[in-house]
Amino acid sequence: MIKPAFSLPLYLLTAGLVAGCTLAPRYERPAAPVAANYPAARADATGTARRAGELGWREFFTDARLQVLIATALDNNRDLRMAALRIEEARALYNIQSADLLPNLNGLASGSRSRVSAALSPGGASTVNRSYQVGLSLASFELDFFGRVRSLNDAALAQYLATTEARQAAHISLVAEVAKTYLAERAFDEQYALTKKTLEGREEAYRLSKQRFEVGASSALDLRLNETLVGSARVALATLARQRAQAGNALALLTGTPLRDLPPVQPLASQDIVTELSAGLPSDLLTQRPDIRAAEQRLLAANASIGAARAAFFPRISLTAGLGTASNTLSGLFDAGSRTWSFTPQLVLPIFDAGRNSGNLDLTHVRKNIAVADYEKSIQAAFREVADALAARATLNEQLEAQQSVTTAQAERLKLADLRFKNGVANSLEVLDAQRELFSAEQALVQTRLLRLTNAIDLYRALGGGLQQNAATAAK
Repeated sequence: MIKPAFSLPLYLLTAGLVAGCTLAPRYERPAAPVAANYPAARADATGTARRAGELGWREFFTDARLQVLIATALDNNRDLRMAALRIEEARALYNIQSADLLPNLNGLASGSRSRVSAALSPGGASTVNRSYQVGLSLASFELDFFGRVRSLNDAALAQYLATTEARQAAHISLVAEVAKTYLAERAFDEQYALTKKTLEGREEAYRLSKQRFEVGASSALDLRLNETLVGSARVALATLARQRAQAGNALALLTGTPLRDLPPVQPLASQDIVTELSAGLPSDLLTQRPDIRAAEQRLLAANASIGAARAAFFPRISLTAGLGTASNTLSGLFDAGSRTWSFTPQLVLPIFDAGRNSGNLDLTHVRKNIAVADYEKSIQAAFREVADALAARATLNEQLEAQQSVTTAQAERLKLADLRFKNGVANSLEVLDAQRELFSAEQALVQTRLLRLTNAIDLYRALGGGLQQNAATAAK
C-alpha cells in the first residue's frame, strides 16, 4: 500500500506524463503554388507509360557498365555518406530530446564524516559526526501541462524525418548525376573518335593538295584551305580529349573509388533508356519527391517550435523527490525507522524577462514563414524541372530524326562532290565544304543523342525515380 506521504508526488508525476496538450498551431499544408497540370504533358493513350517511382534504376538504365558505376557510387560516394551520417546525428538529437518526456531516476549512495571543534561543540569537547544514505532520487522533472517539452520533441522528430528525406533526395540525385556524367563521357569519346578519323582524312587530303600545288595542279587557296581544316580538326581533337578526361575525373569523384574491371562500353545509339514515363499531376510531386517531403518536415518542425515558444509564457512546474534510508552508522542503514523521503515541487512563473519570450515567439513565427516559403519554392522548382523535361521530350525525338536525316544527306553530298571532283566537274572547294559540313553534322548527331538521353534522365529524376534498385527488390 502506498503511503499518503508519497502518493502526492506520484499523482503529480502521473499527471505530468499524461498531459498531452500542446500550444502549437494546428498544421495545415500550404496550397501548392503551381498549375493543376503541366503545360507540355500529353496523355498516355495506351496506358503503357510507367511511373518513375515504380521503375527501379536497374530497369531504367540497362547498360551493365552504367549499373556498376551507379552501384559503386551508392556504396562509396562521400556526399551520400555524409547525408547518412546526418540522419544518425538527427536521430541522436531526437533521442536526447525525447528523454525529457520521462522522469530521470538515479540511484545514490553517499557517506560523510565531519569533525566539530571543541569550541563549537555544546559539550566543550570535539565530536566526529558520521552519516550514510542510500536511495533513489528523481531529478528535476517538468510536468508538461502546456506542452513545451512535447513541442520540442515534435520539432526534433520532424527534423530527424527531414534528414531522412534529404538522404533519399541525395540518393536520387546521385543516381541521375552518375548516369549523366557517364553518358557525357561516352559522347565526348564518340566525338573524339569521329574527330580523329576526320583529322586523318584531312591530313591525307592536305598531303595530296600539297603535292598538286607543288606541280602546279592546284592553287595556293586550295592548299591553305586544306591546311585550315587540318588545324581546326586538331583543335577539336585536343578540346575533346580534355573534355573526355575531365568527364572521367568527375565520374571517378562521383563513384568515390578508382574505376577498374568495368563491363564493356555501349555506344549512345545502343542506350536503351526508358523515355516514356507517366508524368501524372503536379500534386503527385508532394509524395513522389523526397526534397519536397523534407521541406514539409522542416515546416512541421517550425510549427512545433511555436508551441514551445508559446508555452514559455505559462508557469513551469517541476518535481524533485527522493526516497531512501539514512543512518549515522553504516550497519544501521536498513534498520527500522531509517527511511527518509523528500519531495520538492517548484513552480516558476515568468514575470519580467525584458521581452525575451515575446522575441522568441516572434522568431518562431518568422522561421515558420521562412519554412513555408522554402516549401513552396521546392514545389515550384520541382514543377519547373518536370515541365522543362516534358517540353524537351516533346521535341527531342523529332530533332534526333531530323539530325539523322541531315547527317545522311551530308554523307551523300560528300560522295557526290567527291565524284564530281574526280570527273573534273567541280573544284576541290566543293569537296572541302562537303567534308566540313559532314563533320559538323556527325558531331551534332552525337550531341543530340546525348540531349535526348539526358532529358530522359532529368524527367526520371524530377518525377522521383532512382530511389529503388529494381521492381523485384521494391516488392519484397
